[in-house]
Amino acid sequence: MSNHYYSSKPESKHENRMIKAELCGSELAFRSDAGVFSKKGVDFGSRLLIESVVLRGDEYILDLGCGYGPVGIALAKANPKLKVQMVDINERATTLARENARLNHVTSQIEVKISDGFEQLQNQKFDAILCNPPIRVGKAFIFELFAKARNHLSADGSLWIVIRKQQGAASAKEELSRLFGTVELVTQKKGYCIFLGR
Repeated sequence: MSNHYYSSKPESKHENRMIKAELCGSELAFRSDAGVFSKKGVDFGSRLLIESVVLRGDEYILDLGCGYGPVGIALAKANPKLKVQMVDINERATTLARENARLNHVTSQIEVKISDGFEQLQNQKFDAILCNPPIRVGKAFIFELFAKARNHLSADGSLWIVIRKQQGAASAKEELSRLFGTVELVTQKKGYCIFLGR
């Protein structure tokens, strides 16, 4: 399992690359590498999540499983008053995320931590949590993440999840409904679903 993007210390040989993406109306640049999620470009699911999330613009949000940082960085760039906590278990990914925050001039808005899920976030509460969950780790782990996310939301906080239809969207929606009462299917495109739990 050492070479999966959800390993803490990927052993893949480095393949440093620079990728560009237009997100939230800005041209952004990201350094990427082997051993991180979607290393060749920002994946469709993350793009859809970025486009779908609705923010006031001054919240404190969590980018859970941030990878090299496209979700949190794009939203910070588009919302100068937004504060973003970014976490990932993958040390290589968090190093890149810090570098990418500098590259895109949003370091004052972003803090990056190595954390296995919510492990390093103790009693922190967020106005919104955004996640493109690592489906391959299995349903039990993903459902546990959903439950912990609920406990880390402020009173009127929201959880935004992107998940592919064929990778368990129906059961994810069912579990989110159990935890949150109501869950909204915000959008569905190319087999990807964006769910919102409040």
